[in-house]
This record gives sequence, C-alpha cells and structure tokens, in this order.
Amino acid sequence: MLRNHLATAATPADEAPVIFENDRSIRSFILNRPKLNPLDEEMIDLISAKLKEWDNADLCRMIIGRGSGRAFCAGGNVKDVVKDAADKKTRHRAIDFFRKEFLLDFQTATLKKPYIAILDGITMGGGVGLSINAAFRIATEKTVLAMPETKIGYCPDVGASYFLSRLDGEVGTYLALTGNSLTGREVFKYGLATHYTASRRIPDLLNTLASLESAGLKELNTTIEEFYEHPYEDEPGILLEADVRIALDSAFAGKRLEDIIERLEWFRDNADGRVADWAELTLYELHMRSPTSLRVALEAIRRGRSFFSLSQALHQEFAIACAYINGASPDFKTGVTSKLELKLPDEERIAWEPNTVAECDNQKIVERFFNFSSPFLKGTPMLDIEPPTEQPAPFMRFSLPSEHYVESVVRGTDRNSGTKALTAAEVVKRINETFDKKNGVTEKVEEIIARKCEVLEDPDRYGCIGWVTEDSER
Repeated sequence: MLRNHLATAATPADEAPVIFENDRSIRSFILNRPKLNPLDEEMIDLISAKLKEWDNADLCRMIIGRGSGRAFCAGGNVKDVVKDAADKKTRHRAIDFFRKEFLLDFQTATLKKPYIAILDGITMGGGVGLSINAAFRIATEKTVLAMPETKIGYCPDVGASYFLSRLDGEVGTYLALTGNSLTGREVFKYGLATHYTASRRIPDLLNTLASLESAGLKELNTTIEEFYEHPYEDEPGILLEADVRIALDSAFAGKRLEDIIERLEWFRDNADGRVADWAELTLYELHMRSPTSLRVALEAIRRGRSFFSLSQALHQEFAIACAYINGASPDFKTGVTSKLELKLPDEERIAWEPNTVAECDNQKIVERFFNFSSPFLKGTPMLDIEPPTEQPAPFMRFSLPSEHYVESVVRGTDRNSGTKALTAAEVVKRINETFDKKNGVTEKVEEIIARKCEVLEDPDRYGCIGWVTEDSER
C-alpha cells in the first residue's frame, strides 16, 4: 500500500489534514483533521484535485472516502466562515468556502469511477454532502448522521433540499427542521446509506474490494452485500416506525411551519404513550431551534421536491448561504458563537432574532433568502457548475426500496407489475426479486405494509392488500 499526503518538515505524515492511499486498484482519501475531521478550504482543495486526477487515471478502478478516528466528517469549519463573514473585507472568503464545498459535492456526484463512502462514525453537515452522492454508502453501528444546521441558526445545505426531500414520507422534513440524528441501522433503513455492516469488518471489506478483478457497479454491490450484518438479539429498535412514523408523516406534511406545530400539539394532547411523548419532545426541539432557520429550511425542502437535479438544489442553497453571509439573519453568527465557541449547554436556549415563530414573518424570509432581487443576494456570484456529460445517477439507486416504490407494487402501477391484486407475501416476494434479494428488503417492506396497507374486503381478491389513502388515514 502506498500512502501519499500533504506533509512538510513541520507536518508529520499522519498529521496531514487529508491522507491519500493507493492500494492496488483502490484510491482512498482519509479525512484526518483534529476534532472529528471538520472540513476546511484546504481539505476541499486537496480532495477535489485528487478526485480529478483519480477519475482520469487508468490504474484507478474505484475511489473510497473514509475518516480517521470517531468520525467520517462532522461538518464544515463554520467557525472560520462566520469569522470571515463578519468583516466585509474577508466576506468573499466565506462565500468562496461554500462555493468550493458545493462544487466538490457535485464533483462526487459526477465521478466516472465508482465512489464508496465509509460512514463508520459521525457524519454531519458537510460530511453528509461529501458522502451522499457516493454510489455506495456503508453505515455501521457507529454511524451517527445528521443535518444539524438549524441548531446553529443556519439551514441544511450541501444538496439537502434535494436528498432530504426524496426520503420516505416526511422523514426528510423532520430531519431538516429538528436537526436530529439517525444512528446505525436507521441510516440504512431510510436510504441515506446503501449498505450496513459491522465496524470490525471494514478492514476485511476494504481488502476484498482491493482484490476484485472487476470493479463494475454490480460486482461492487454484490461484494459489499456479502458483508451485511444482520440484526442481533436485543438490538435497539428504530424509533421512527409504526405509530410514531404515522404521526410524523401527518405532522410534518403541514404546508406552513404553524401547521406542523399545531399538528404536533394535537398529538401531544390527544395521542397515547410514545406518540404523545415523541410529539412533546419534538415540539421542545423545534422551540430550541432558530425560527428563521426553521422557515428557511422548510421552504427549501418544499421547493426541493420539484427539482429535477442536484444542481438545482445546490444553486438554491448557495443563494441561501450567501444571504446568511450578507446579513439576512444574525442567527448564523449567534448560533455558531453560542454553540461552538461559548459552548452553551444544550438545555439553554439561544437568544435568536426574531426569537419566536410568531415574530418571524414567512414572506420576509422568502424575499430575503429565495428572491434573487433580495438586497442580501445583490452582487453575489453564481455557482459555476459545469453541465455534466450525463446527469448524476439517483443517490438511492442501491438503497433499500423506497416507500413510493412499495406503493407502486401494491397498487399495480409499477411497470413490472402483472396484476393489481397481491397479498402481502406476494408483494414482499416480488420486491425481493426486483432487488435481487438485497439484505434488509423484507424487513423494510413488511414494516411499510403494516403501516400503510390493509387487507381488502373484496371476496374476489381474498387476502390481497390495498394501499391506505391519505383520506382514509385521516
């Protein structure tokens, strides 16, 4: 194995911010910055240049991204961004950081070589952006994934309005607004990871990948599947399932932030057991977040659902970032200072401005952050994304089946469906066949059927299931 890195007499090899390795046909970058590998401009430049080199190298057959220590990457180095944004003389550096970061994210989505991201630890914010477009994203029991920007007065970016808006139901809206984390197998179940294995098996997986004679997507997928780690006895369950998931989809489907809060209050006051507890906790979490960030995030996610491409989302989010940097809201600076510099305890609420949802006018938010005639966007550069020769492949192509796909099979609208009436067992069998018996498919499909389907009363379709419409749910 050959190791290349940025190293000087004052910087020992293993202290380089990014380590580059060559192992047979594999080319790897390893994030190696102290305190959970926060991404700064130097690291972005190094990775971008190396990816361009590898993508055009005949001896490179696949690219792997990893992180040293407890994290893949805990996010961007926002403390420096806020510091640069505070002074008009250095504000261009803050804007340039986001420009380079978003371009790197798009670069990972348009690589010709297969890209594999190992999410064996904390993966947040910029770390999600650096990994979400990998064809293969491997989670372990150590994975903690989040887009926590509303906690620091900012908005989910790095393409979040594209990928979060495409998760099942309203899970993406919930993650965007609360900033909450998914852990371990949850990351796999909701499609943010394509595969799941045990952390202890990562070295063997990497060695097996390096030994492959062919590095086609099918071969890589099959190989990674062989390292799947099945649930163990007494493994913690997934919170956002069954009755809690039904409540989540209902509450976060609200068009306005006020609608979401009102529905959560209804569940808190009228639901039983863990649903009421979840609703109460979620209301508290939203109360702790920046009202401006909540409105910006919700607007961005809703708009993102209509986007045809990742580049549209990145253009939108770059404008949002520029608006924050140019003073559209003081909350980004306040949040970063309070949380990352002053280390404000989690139970203490930050003094946001405006401080409540009622005081935060949604129309003003749209005008400031989403209208290109906004004074906070005047003179800002465009994100110079070069049109790719072909559009990036869907980021969930190797993930578990989406809820939307399961619905199409149940309703008989999937192009491969031969009948509109299937039993639950037949639905599970058909989807398993389509997904080549991918690990985890049965468990996910059965959970969706239990939550979204009912047995039809039609005697001519005995035992067959139908999809529960939104109207019948209400």
